[in-house]
Amino acid sequence: MARFEIVFLGQVQPGVPEQEARARIGQLFQVAGEQLETLFSGRRIVIKQGLDEAAAAKYRAAIERAGALCSVELMEPVEPAAPAAAESEPAPEQRQPVAVPAANTHSGKVIPRDEYMAAFADVDAPDFEIAPLGADMQDDYQQQPPLPIDLSALSLAPVGSDMGELKRDLPEVVPDTDHLKLQDD
Repeated sequence: MARFEIVFLGQVQPGVPEQEARARIGQLFQVAGEQLETLFSGRRIVIKQGLDEAAAAKYRAAIERAGALCSVELMEPVEPAAPAAAESEPAPEQRQPVAVPAANTHSGKVIPRDEYMAAFADVDAPDFEIAPLGADMQDDYQQQPPLPIDLSALSLAPVGSDMGELKRDLPEVVPDTDHLKLQDD
């Protein structure tokens, strides 16, 4: 199944004032200040990835309604790197960090797509697995023994009762409206 990503370069549509587009994009993505400046820095920023075609079209439409331009790009599948032989391994000072996809290994590393994502190449994320279809996601709970509390002196009030609230007879107060007058214009 084809997967798409939404790429934003900080461009606004022709005829739309840049400040207006910035404000709408900030409101759309709920960002402001430095985060909004990063979005409009002109760098290639992936807003969302792993979308199907319909979801990608919805993102594009929302961004275009806000007055900005974006592109929907097809994500390329990443092939896992073949393991190297142990005798051809370079010395530790000559090694370059290699990012591998989290789906193919248990390292949790990601492959950077661009300069922005390269900052996340060395992130060691936990390796969460997806539960099989139909699995029970709720933790098992141990049955707790009932507490030794004597509730025999308590009872339930009948339906519609006022729970024993005492009604107070307060005099009805009618506001004085003698000083008010109607006036025709």
